[in-house]
Amino acid sequence: MLTRKHSIEGKNPFGKAAELFNTLDADSAMKLAMVAGDITLILDDTGTILDAAFDPKDFPGFEGWEGTNWIETVTVESRPKVMEMLAAARRGEVQHWRHVNHPTRDGDVPIRYAVLSVNNGEHRIAFGRDLREAGKMQQRLLQVQQSLERDYLRMRQLDARYRMLFDLSGEAVLIVEASTLRIREANPAAHAMMGARPATLPGKKLPGLIDKDSRDRLQGLIGAALASAAVSPIEIELDKGSRKVMASAAGFSQDRGQFLLLRFFGDHEKHGEGAPAVLDLVEQMPDAFVVADANLEVVSANNAFVELVQAPSVDTLRGRHMSSWIGRPGIDLDLIEGQIDQHGAARNVSTVLRIGDDMEGEPIELSAVRSGGDSGLYAFVIRPIGRRLRDLPPGSQDLPRSVEQLTDLVGRMSLKEIVRESTDLIERLCIEAALQYTSDNRASAAEILGLSRQSLYSKLHRHGLGNLDSDPD
Repeated sequence: MLTRKHSIEGKNPFGKAAELFNTLDADSAMKLAMVAGDITLILDDTGTILDAAFDPKDFPGFEGWEGTNWIETVTVESRPKVMEMLAAARRGEVQHWRHVNHPTRDGDVPIRYAVLSVNNGEHRIAFGRDLREAGKMQQRLLQVQQSLERDYLRMRQLDARYRMLFDLSGEAVLIVEASTLRIREANPAAHAMMGARPATLPGKKLPGLIDKDSRDRLQGLIGAALASAAVSPIEIELDKGSRKVMASAAGFSQDRGQFLLLRFFGDHEKHGEGAPAVLDLVEQMPDAFVVADANLEVVSANNAFVELVQAPSVDTLRGRHMSSWIGRPGIDLDLIEGQIDQHGAARNVSTVLRIGDDMEGEPIELSAVRSGGDSGLYAFVIRPIGRRLRDLPPGSQDLPRSVEQLTDLVGRMSLKEIVRESTDLIERLCIEAALQYTSDNRASAAEILGLSRQSLYSKLHRHGLGNLDSDPD
């Protein structure tokens, strides 16, 4: 042990020392001295090192000490300790273990020494024990202790922040044991909603605070929360005051037990005090509406969007990136963000909605806006237009496209596809005009178009024009 007790004080002496050690020869004495310490120094009365025994692998740089005074081999702060040990040995006093440092090229080597006088005081033996491993252990222990203290302080700070948020929250919050439904913690808002005096809810059973007709629904909510991470809120009725509130639940584990975080809020709290009617209308509107955070991860969505992406509920959408459904990955949303940055909004953007593994997607029209600067929220209004495009009469597709109409295809089609579509449209219109001008005489139409009759017939077949069953002549 690393103590400053005397090296032999308090130990029971050998009962037969004279009988056992009287015939001790020099070789045995040498081995005994070497075993007693990791390093053993033989000193004269002045402290000069006469001989030394140690393992050169463990103590590199200790060679060549013979003829050197012991005090010259230690660090400056260790010299008074060496002088005290030598003086005590001259007086024949029982020695303390003293910590001494030897300087080396690789750093100081800590050794614990005790000095013993032999040969009637002519010589001294300094027994040294290496403290490096013990020092490393102490250092690791200190690091662990400091880490525990930092973790404890961090936990205290987190607990203080949690307690402040818990107490100041305007939303009623309960922490409930999942197995017994006994309330562990309740914030002031929960006491106010339940009509209870402060600090009286902990320890009570949750079902006793809920109307009998709502207890089965609450039990179903709790079961779903323990089995799934996403559960939609339900409406329940409180036992006191017959007040109807919305309840949501989330399960979590702590101290090898399962607990529930229950939140209760009224209808006005669900929507916010500002404009519940507006939010109700947004929820019921036929066009898909999505609110996303600054990272374009879904915060909320109406039923139309839930149906559009074929999701079971809005809870399963929260936290997912809009690129999971909107546009081509890494392209369309970046362009939409750029339009919002430049113009403040993106209006009637043509893109596609992808569901599952469908990389083609369904054509949609999208408008978006952002509030609150770079860290605000995004709002998207999404309208499918695939049916509208399919329902267009064939003749309307034959009308020439304006430059703006063609540029609107950017993002929905590649440049090669846009050019091919424009070329096909122009070619078809010219053939129709030539046939009309020649009263459906294909030979004359081919001549004025500068085509061979066979080439014209091939193009008529490709565009589905004219009576293809008739003779091309």
